[in-house]
Amino acid sequence: MRLGINLGYWGLGMDADNIAVAQEADRLGYSVCWAAEAYGSDAATVLSFVAAKTERIDVGSAIFQIPARTPAMTAMTAATLDTLSGGRFRLGLGVSGPQVSEGWYGVKFDKPLARTREYVEIIRKAMSRERLVHEGANWTLPLPGGPGKPIKLTVHPVREHIPLYIAAIGPKNLEQTGEIADGWLGIFFAPEHAALSVDPLTAGRAKAGLTLDGFDLCPTVAISVGEDVKAAADSQRSYAALYIGGMGSKDKNFYNQLARRMGYEQAADEIQEKYLARDYAGAAAAVPHDLIDSTALLGAKERIADRMQAYADAGVTTLTLAPAGFTLEERMTALRTGVEALELAGLA
Repeated sequence: MRLGINLGYWGLGMDADNIAVAQEADRLGYSVCWAAEAYGSDAATVLSFVAAKTERIDVGSAIFQIPARTPAMTAMTAATLDTLSGGRFRLGLGVSGPQVSEGWYGVKFDKPLARTREYVEIIRKAMSRERLVHEGANWTLPLPGGPGKPIKLTVHPVREHIPLYIAAIGPKNLEQTGEIADGWLGIFFAPEHAALSVDPLTAGRAKAGLTLDGFDLCPTVAISVGEDVKAAADSQRSYAALYIGGMGSKDKNFYNQLARRMGYEQAADEIQEKYLARDYAGAAAAVPHDLIDSTALLGAKERIADRMQAYADAGVTTLTLAPAGFTLEERMTALRTGVEALELAGLA
């Protein structure tokens, strides 16, 4: 099992530290460094900066939001990043959510699965450097009745194939991800509930006549190091409450739905109710300890090693760590402990 690191969103006051963390991950042998975007920093600019400051580690988008860019623009960006990084780029995509898609980008959040499938199809055509011709429900290239003509990407990517990942939570999205992508970006993944994700991914691979061999299962998990497991878990409460309670509307929150499928229906209701009422402390307090403990790496190195073994047994091939800590040294400690725990578990 490989290790990755997720820097999350840029512009939160830790930008200089993030570069130091990425460079240390590069030195320690982490396989990939991911960056996220929502409606603040864009991931492409961050990744170009990280690539320039590192030597071996891959850089990846977790994720580029599908409503933010046309598929052709995403292909251009991927090809450019792969060229600038010397063949180290991984393309991660996601549909975002209705509030951001419609509120920030002005793109209707309708039929997200069909939109994703078509988006990926156009990207693959563009990246193959064939003349771009496409007729679908969301995009027609070239536009009919005008001066547009089929053209092809002028950049020659370093590699013939740039790995393409999709962030997916719901069963149908997971199945489609298994069918059309090279890897999956997960969140709140608990080995004890692995079947919720792995089974539909496997079904999608079967649709494409494939197995999970060579497919990268890549969830992001927080890592919080310390002898006090409860204190380590408490450091993740606000993060969990934000996603389960506040990412989306009351009727459409994918993370809340995931918590329900994991058996936390009552807690999911309470977290969301308190969060939407702006009782953020109450929402954080309502997150069950077991939910945090099962979806994060908490405690001392030996305990973290045991949990890493559980992730490997669940089929994870790249375990992406989000180092917790208020200081650079705390995050560096988490980063180094991750490597030591992987070695202790015999998974390196």
